[in-house]
Amino acid sequence: MKFVYSPRYEIDIGPHVYPTAKYRLVRDRLIAEGVAGPSDFLEPEATSPAELALVHTPKFLDDLDQLRRSRRTMHSELPLTRSVVDAYRVAAGGTILAARMALDKVQRVVVHMGGGWHHAFADHAEGFCYINDIAVAIRVFENAGRIGRAMVLDLDVHQGNGTAHIFQGDPDIFTISIHQENNYPIKQRSNIDIGLPDDTGDDEYLQTLEDAFRPAMNRLQPDLLIYVAGADPYEDDQLGGLRLTMDGLRRRDELVLETALHHHVPTVVVFAGGYARRLDDTVAIHTETCRIAKELAG
Repeated sequence: MKFVYSPRYEIDIGPHVYPTAKYRLVRDRLIAEGVAGPSDFLEPEATSPAELALVHTPKFLDDLDQLRRSRRTMHSELPLTRSVVDAYRVAAGGTILAARMALDKVQRVVVHMGGGWHHAFADHAEGFCYINDIAVAIRVFENAGRIGRAMVLDLDVHQGNGTAHIFQGDPDIFTISIHQENNYPIKQRSNIDIGLPDDTGDDEYLQTLEDAFRPAMNRLQPDLLIYVAGADPYEDDQLGGLRLTMDGLRRRDELVLETALHHHVPTVVVFAGGYARRLDDTVAIHTETCRIAKELAG
């Protein structure tokens, strides 16, 4: 199995809760544990301005290009530097590459070891997100006539507010977000929003996921699924208040990918958040997502 990855995702943002080293560490662990070899990682190219413009407004993109602090960039919680902006452009290219591989049937499931920047809106940045790679990838292939209907299943601990807002009112894009209700951000409207109470554990979470996701897949049969596999529902995450164990997160990934494979839906997995108190826990969760994808999809 090939994975999409770039060393450019490890950016210098100073002391920060977002561990940008996690991408490299996941890659290294996959190699050390024999899940992948050095040649199994494909590096994407940066997204083109035309591709970004399918989602983001000209003024916002100009602010990013000029590294300009404005009302459109001020709500980001990251530095606004060339290396940071370039990393987000490459990450959007990574989700595009992963989607192309899935749609071309190179692999039934493609894991992009990055991306998932679901708080970025069309006209402004939020949280740790400058560019919404999920929306850009969907619009690229919709614009090319490769997909008619797409689904985003967002299982980060935080609601995918930017993605939800971008696709509100679009009958061809179906968004599902299962998240912690009493947490960042200000919520937008997905097609299905399930805000879970604090301290929700494995069994309730997994039943909620099954009850929402499987009927939606049965009904919609999308041409593309983007699965936002956040590691932050983990019980020891610094920015989350759910109580999923590592076993619960493994079962979550299995449920999603087994369902997608059953329906023969090309699937892209993106990493999104993960801020465990022990960096090794975040790395272990993301690594297991990659392992499960390889075991189930081959």
